[in-house]
Amino acid sequence: MSEFQTYKTDLTRSRIVVSDERLARDQVQSGDILLRVERFAFTANNVTYGAAGDTIGYWKFFPAADDVDREWGCLPVWGTAEIIDSKVEGLNIGERVYGYLPPADFVVLSPVALSAQRFVDGAAHRAELPAVYNHYQRLSAEADYDRSTDNIRALLQPLHMTAFCLCDALQDADYHGAEQVIILSASSKTAIGTAQGLAEQPHSPALVGVTSRANRDFVAALGCYHEVHCYDDLPQVADHKPSVMIDMAGNREVLGTLHGALGDNLRSCISVGMTHWESLAENSALAAQINRQRSHFFFAPAHVQKRVTDWGADEFSARSGKFVAARMQQSTDWMRIETISGLSALGGIYADLVVGKMDPRSGLVVVL
Repeated sequence: MSEFQTYKTDLTRSRIVVSDERLARDQVQSGDILLRVERFAFTANNVTYGAAGDTIGYWKFFPAADDVDREWGCLPVWGTAEIIDSKVEGLNIGERVYGYLPPADFVVLSPVALSAQRFVDGAAHRAELPAVYNHYQRLSAEADYDRSTDNIRALLQPLHMTAFCLCDALQDADYHGAEQVIILSASSKTAIGTAQGLAEQPHSPALVGVTSRANRDFVAALGCYHEVHCYDDLPQVADHKPSVMIDMAGNREVLGTLHGALGDNLRSCISVGMTHWESLAENSALAAQINRQRSHFFFAPAHVQKRVTDWGADEFSARSGKFVAARMQQSTDWMRIETISGLSALGGIYADLVVGKMDPRSGLVVVL
């Protein structure tokens, strides 16, 4: 088998560790299943998993093989897999699932809480990690399941679930009294889903997208932003309006510039992603302008758990499912899915992907 690994302290570095399928089969104990990974998406979201790997525990989900010094990790990905060995009654060889996976050929899970629709990985090392990532959906149990949607599901379902949570949290807080919502990295798929969702809500504030000069026309053509500005014209963003900022990238230079300009008009800065993990040192003058008291990291799994408690699991699933389905439908107007074959192909373009050299119109799926 093969496993794609990332160097924890330099996300641009990667390697592929090769072993034998027999090793994976030997790891299957009573109560376990062995999955062969079919395909997974790779987006900026996976870069955020690496940037927050130690603080949130993303490196712990799928411990890296052959890593004596604990320097390497597996960036979790979302995708589909097939059961090829099972020691769990009710889960049969040949069944397919969707969920959180390693970028590898195989993975061993320990299913618990088995139902017709889903199960949870009860592996001991995942017990203290965010529970939402431990749920796996049984595809054969889904009404009207269409295998042709596997790629778009892997790409957009996790991103647009975050978008749903962001929209819901902002609406619940009455937008913190803001007259505009400024979305940084407006071309990212999570940003687009969030903007589209907010645009549908009655009485939502004006939506201001901030993106690169190269992506400006693409972002403007989406039609969900009232204004679109580029990073080189940040002074054009209205600084006299009460504002909420949603940050998808973690670029401290941009954050510091806008925080400084907005001053007390910044009601809240919500950090979602950290794709610009290499940007601007914390001790720079611009970084010093970031208002830490009005900034917080938005952790979508915590919001999911809150709403499941508030609404119940079925109601949450119905509301979020309707939102995600609408965003997926809208994505057909602008997104093209690109597939590559095998982990070696991912390795060939990985360094560029990690530093943001991704066409926002593209969605990358790795087929194994």
